[in-house]
Amino acid sequence: MRRILSVALFSLLAATPALAATCGNTASGFNAWKSEFAADARAAGVGQRGIDALMNASYSQRTINADRNQKGVKYSFDRFVQIRLGSLNGFAAQAKKRIDRNRAFFNALESRYGVSPGILTSIHGMETGFGRNMGSEPVVNSILTVAYDCRRPELFRPHAIAALQMVDRGMLASNQRGAFHGELGHTQFLPGNAMRYGVDGNGDGRVDFYNEADALASTANYLRQKGWKAGQPYGPGTHNFRVLNEWNAATVYQQAIAAAAAVIDG
Repeated sequence: MRRILSVALFSLLAATPALAATCGNTASGFNAWKSEFAADARAAGVGQRGIDALMNASYSQRTINADRNQKGVKYSFDRFVQIRLGSLNGFAAQAKKRIDRNRAFFNALESRYGVSPGILTSIHGMETGFGRNMGSEPVVNSILTVAYDCRRPELFRPHAIAALQMVDRGMLASNQRGAFHGELGHTQFLPGNAMRYGVDGNGDGRVDFYNEADALASTANYLRQKGWKAGQPYGPGTHNFRVLNEWNAATVYQQAIAAAAAVIDG
């Protein structure tokens, strides 16, 4: 799944040391780079389980192909909705059924974070088809590949460290699959954002982005932390619409979230 990556991505931790590993544009230097990056990972507090995941990772040519072929979102709103949602009313009907099956949960999220069920289900549906397609590429392989790649290593290396920390903490299996730039789970968090904004949505004492409740609660928390205002409108021109830019930088994507949510929320 292709996404527009926000320019305002998470800086992992102020205490994270400068990352010293070099970069490369082909698979030939990847194994040597992993050994270099292991030193950076250890300095950032990654334990042995995360280091093992790093050393067992493979270069993902599929990730590089997807990265090089990004063209951005250039469709009109109507065409974008047709491609991604089918139709606003049909998409909204699916979302409403999901909300009705677990109304108390969505009400609790709205009470705590101020984010409406329509916004959360719009994001969930647009990102992964309500969890039907969470990606085909191992997250660790993908995020390490773009961290190694010379195109944007400074953008992805903090997320690569975070992915290894997630493996350490049992939040992510080393072979768990996600999208081509390391986005993971029901709503496609990058690993650094998953570490920073992840919350336990089902009360089992752990945060698992492949659990729908945890992913939706974390999405609500993310938006709230980015400035979402409870009870305020979210259509174009509003404060909350601008907050959607933190989720995805493509205007047409933001418009589709807000339009679908308006139908869902009624």
